[in-house]
Amino acid sequence: MIQKTWPITENLILNALQLTERLYQLLIEEADTLQKPLQAELIDSIATDKKQLVMQLEEFNQQCGQVLATEALPNTHEGINTYFQRATASGLSAIETTEQWISIQRLCVKCKALNEHNGASIELLSFHTQRSLQILKGNPQRSNTYGANGARKNDPFTHTLMTV
Repeated sequence: MIQKTWPITENLILNALQLTERLYQLLIEEADTLQKPLQAELIDSIATDKKQLVMQLEEFNQQCGQVLATEALPNTHEGINTYFQRATASGLSAIETTEQWISIQRLCVKCKALNEHNGASIELLSFHTQRSLQILKGNPQRSNTYGANGARKNDPFTHTLMTV
């Protein structure tokens, strides 16, 4: 049965590698954009592209799961590794596809780290923007800190700093 599913698997993994590489490039572009003066439209465009790529990668995961199910294997890392072993044992050349799979795994780790970094940057920018708006509106952020005696500390900003 693996002889029938192997060409499908090769195409799926090659396509997934290309999608993962594109996602990584988008995350790098997003990180660069976040370092420049605010470009909200570009960030929104990148976010939309990322969502599309993630949906395509989720579709790949489902298709991969179907291929593995034909071999009675779980849709896990162990399942795909067993699948590659079976392909090799059946006389199929799995070296290139296995290397592509490993590349996908490495890129996914990089994507995760970069996405977390970008998310933290976006959260920080959002915090600064909200804080600036609160100062300009004269509606300071209330602190949630407490002193040594357990009493809530007074907010250091008790009046409007500026009106526009």
